[in-house]
Amino acid sequence: MRTNGAVETDTAGLRPLSARSVVLSLLLGTHPPRLPVKDLVRLVEPFGVGGSTLRAALSRMVSAGDLRRANGVYGLSDRLLARQRRQDDAVRPRTRAWAGDWEMVVITATGREPAERAALRARLTALRLAELREGVWLRPANLDRPLPGDLARVAQTYTARPEEPPRELVARLWRLEDWAATARTLLARVAGSHDPADSLTAFAAAVRHLLTDPVLPAGLLPPDWPGEALRAAYAGYRAELAASAGLGEGEAGGTP
Repeated sequence: MRTNGAVETDTAGLRPLSARSVVLSLLLGTHPPRLPVKDLVRLVEPFGVGGSTLRAALSRMVSAGDLRRANGVYGLSDRLLARQRRQDDAVRPRTRAWAGDWEMVVITATGREPAERAALRARLTALRLAELREGVWLRPANLDRPLPGDLARVAQTYTARPEEPPRELVARLWRLEDWAATARTLLARVAGSHDPADSLTAFAAAVRHLLTDPVLPAGLLPPDWPGEALRAAYAGYRAELAASAGLGEGEAGGTP
């Protein structure tokens, strides 16, 4: 059912897609993330978004700082370009062989406001770290990326080898069975979806879920871990959507 430019869903955990959500989904999955308005009009139509609804949404998004407009071409703002980079990393995380070391971040700053503490927690979670106890965050050192240098203002970073067996420590840090169950539910949903709006809604939820994948070494994961299957399904959807939309080298289908 579609109402006032929003695509609705009755599936728990899947967010309805508004005109804004559809535009952001398309641009976040497009490389480079810029599309002329004429292409946007064509691309959003299968998702139940009409031309007048689209133009009103684009105007609001430019005013809100979500988009930039130049010569009839709309592109992502700097803030959303950073979000696109995080999304791309979720779909294609860079990893390295794990030698048993762990990244550890120990918070040293004190006297921070609740909003600052919450923002730091969100940032560390986005870096795929997990909190062992208050102020101590860690993960296996299998991600091929440095920790941001500005963390030094609020924390000390270490390389560690905890005495606790890795599998037991992982079980305390992440609820892997819950993550896997949600991933399998999403895989079933996308496999059974034939409506464009329903597919976009489901794959947007899939990308949000991939952002929370801890991306652990294979030896620390439960059997039949569905992370790679969900990534492959999403990559296939982006390629299919890009081809059907005539976007050439670009890819479409991100998370709003």
